[in-house]
Amino acid sequence: MNPSRPITAVGLVSLVALLAFGLTPRAAEVPALGEAFRDHFLVGAALNRSHVTGTGGRRSAEQVTGEIALVKRHFNQVTAENDMKWQLIHPREGQDGYDFAGADALVAFAQSNRMEIVGHTLVWHSQTPNWVFAGTNPPPPGATNPPPAVVAGNTNGPGTNRFGRGGFGPGFGRYNGPRASRDELLQRMRDHIHTVVGRYKGKVKVWDVVNEALADGGPENVMRNSLWSEIIGPDFIAKAFQYAHEADPEAILRYNDYGLENPVKIQKLVTLIRSLQEQKVPIHAIGTQAHLNVSSAGFEQMDRSLTEIAKLGLPIHVTELDINSAQGGQRNTGADIAANATTTQGGLVSDADKKLADAYAGVFRAFLKHRDQVKMVTLWGVNDAVSWRAGGKPLLFDGGNQPKPAFDAVIAETGKAATTR
Repeated sequence: MNPSRPITAVGLVSLVALLAFGLTPRAAEVPALGEAFRDHFLVGAALNRSHVTGTGGRRSAEQVTGEIALVKRHFNQVTAENDMKWQLIHPREGQDGYDFAGADALVAFAQSNRMEIVGHTLVWHSQTPNWVFAGTNPPPPGATNPPPAVVAGNTNGPGTNRFGRGGFGPGFGRYNGPRASRDELLQRMRDHIHTVVGRYKGKVKVWDVVNEALADGGPENVMRNSLWSEIIGPDFIAKAFQYAHEADPEAILRYNDYGLENPVKIQKLVTLIRSLQEQKVPIHAIGTQAHLNVSSAGFEQMDRSLTEIAKLGLPIHVTELDINSAQGGQRNTGADIAANATTTQGGLVSDADKKLADAYAGVFRAFLKHRDQVKMVTLWGVNDAVSWRAGGKPLLFDGGNQPKPAFDAVIAETGKAATTR
């Protein structure tokens, strides 16, 4: 999977661009992440639309240009943070309801810079327009209508998604109206997957087919209660993988979830994936999001998690890596945006730079130990300023695109790994 990017071209372009935007020579001269780990795994980042179009968003043109230069220098794989999610790529019903502008821009950007592309995500309980689930059938007795109270930080609670209750703008909350039938929803899923995956066939090599279908909490419930499972049934996951494989038989199809550092949730993952494997479902990789915290992240935690996931016999992709160093949220490994925005306020932990560096060194040491299984590591954002956990300063580059001590710690692990092969 590793693309061959000429170091000289990348280095020259990045050096000129980074220095042109007022960054220190150190930011331009440090080793590139993608090059440092080339012999082990791809290193990627989640990009927003401003990064692939050069305009828009909350960042100034100068800031965006600096971030683009950073991406080109350090990463050899990219993921759309939002532009391939159903709500943005297919906001309205029907074949004329697609909006491919953001996704097309990402694909063009990646291809022009010889980067691998991950499609994120085809089927998810969140950020899916209400029309997808709408129909003429009343909700069954006992359905979650209206939604009950929500526990903060729990994305499994009906009525919530990553943007909190009410969703991402009008029409993207929990749908409580008359429902589609199983056959109607399966047809909509198939049409959507065939259209999206088919459009990027041969270009997007990896897809998050199903995202976050496992339940949080104790071991009694394996699967999350979602409208996908309520309307279709538990086989919605197998159907999604089937449709994606039909659309692009060569694509790597993965299941993606958060909290897989938790032994209970790992066992739920094992139950789900082994069931899919027994059914001969075309699942090719496991995505572990790795939204971590400095108080617990390190070699032991990640080594334990990767060891258990590796028993499934599938390649492992670290899909959304960041490590929160805010005082709040140190026990939170969830993927709820509202909860993370709240818990990453209130200032950083003491000696935050050192603790973040130690945490990143530990998790990358674990990635390198498991380099025969780990094929991709994607940071969820380009720098701290554009991170969804911005208050927790969770990435390797600060808001001015300067490498942090955590960056140096990560690079140092490559030298240690060379002596343990």
